[in-house]
Amino acid sequence: MTPDNQDFWFIPLGGCGEIGMNMNLYGHDDQWLMVDCGVTFRDADDSNRSGFHVQMADPAFIEKQIDGLQGLILTHGHEDHIGAVPHLWSKLQCPVFATTFTAELLRRKLTEYGLDTKVDIRIVEPGDKTPIGVFEVEWVAHTHSIPDPCGVVIRTPVANVFHSADWKLDKAPQIGHHYQQSVYESIGDSGINALVCDSTCADQPGHSLSEGELYDGLLDTVKQASGRVVVACFGSNIARLHTLARVAEACDRHLGMLGRSLLNTVSAARTVDLWTHKGTVVDPAHLGYLPPESLLLVATGSQGEPRTALDRLSRNQFRELALESGDTVIFSARAIPGNEEAIESLMLRLRGLGVRTIEASQTQLPIHASGHPSVEELKKFYRWVQPELLIPVHGEPKHLQAQAAFAKSFGIGKQLQGKNGDLFIIAPTKAIRRNAVDTGRLGVERQSQKLKTIPL
Repeated sequence: MTPDNQDFWFIPLGGCGEIGMNMNLYGHDDQWLMVDCGVTFRDADDSNRSGFHVQMADPAFIEKQIDGLQGLILTHGHEDHIGAVPHLWSKLQCPVFATTFTAELLRRKLTEYGLDTKVDIRIVEPGDKTPIGVFEVEWVAHTHSIPDPCGVVIRTPVANVFHSADWKLDKAPQIGHHYQQSVYESIGDSGINALVCDSTCADQPGHSLSEGELYDGLLDTVKQASGRVVVACFGSNIARLHTLARVAEACDRHLGMLGRSLLNTVSAARTVDLWTHKGTVVDPAHLGYLPPESLLLVATGSQGEPRTALDRLSRNQFRELALESGDTVIFSARAIPGNEEAIESLMLRLRGLGVRTIEASQTQLPIHASGHPSVEELKKFYRWVQPELLIPVHGEPKHLQAQAAFAKSFGIGKQLQGKNGDLFIIAPTKAIRRNAVDTGRLGVERQSQKLKTIPL
């Protein structure tokens, strides 16, 4: 099944009808582009019973026509968008296009697998227009919960698509580039036949908070805490880490970071001049020697993931220090759907140690901001981009349904709601063919690191 020179197709292999594991294909004139190549850490039923902690979409469909794959576009550096690249590189072997920070994160992952000199990574910048095979790709600056994310406009002679990837409208993102309304409007004026859009918070009214609005809430919460303070947040959120560094200085606490991925992300940010904090970050090995009330620690594991720093702290298995009664853990993150049970178990273990836990819903001032657009942001985006067709992705069915319904009420002419494996036809007509492509999952075997098919 290949597109001819009158066709423009969109096929999600992962990330449509679920959150995570993003893998998307665009096809025109016998050629293909892949957008994102990520992982997830749970099974299709939101459990983790298969035994495979790291999972990804099976690229079997594109493997059968691999000569037509012209490139892999990475929109930003989150694991659910880049984490599968080292595992699937031998199956894809095409040029990879990414902005500087995303490329730095990818290089570090590839080095772990001995692939750092083998993958052809091509650096792009917002505003670039890059010919990739029969496609022209324009890189569009977004704001999100990680530095330097981009959406992409994919143009062909028969139709143009704006693939939003993950985004929000943050007027004060703190770190990295900003978005520009005029750029979005210019793209809309150029003619967008389809908008493939992030749906994660499409059921949330209002406007997402800015990263710039969190300092006061985090400062107030830390000031009121006793003992050690541990803040659980996503380690890739460099802006949040900068805010917490400022809070540590204001509260006269030493800043420490716990978790390999967190330390690696900060190191990557420092390499590309995105980590501008001048203060000292205490080596984890020294934390046990400092008075508890002098520490503000940032830890991975806000989603209850096994073997993360916070998980090990909750089990008294963290080598460098142990939490004690009177310490405080602040969750500066929201629960990703499907992780609620794991997070509740984590909190129960912490409370069993006598540790006080504080969630974002319990504070008077905000301590967390979503990286995804709520309804008011979607409204602005639609008005600027003016798409003829809306295809909701990046969300569970309820999120896709919410965005499709809102797009219809807003006046977008057509909405196509589907799932992984559906063929979305953007040209010459606008239609959907259900279950056009077989989809599946691959899991990483812990000991051998080999890929195994996960029975669905």
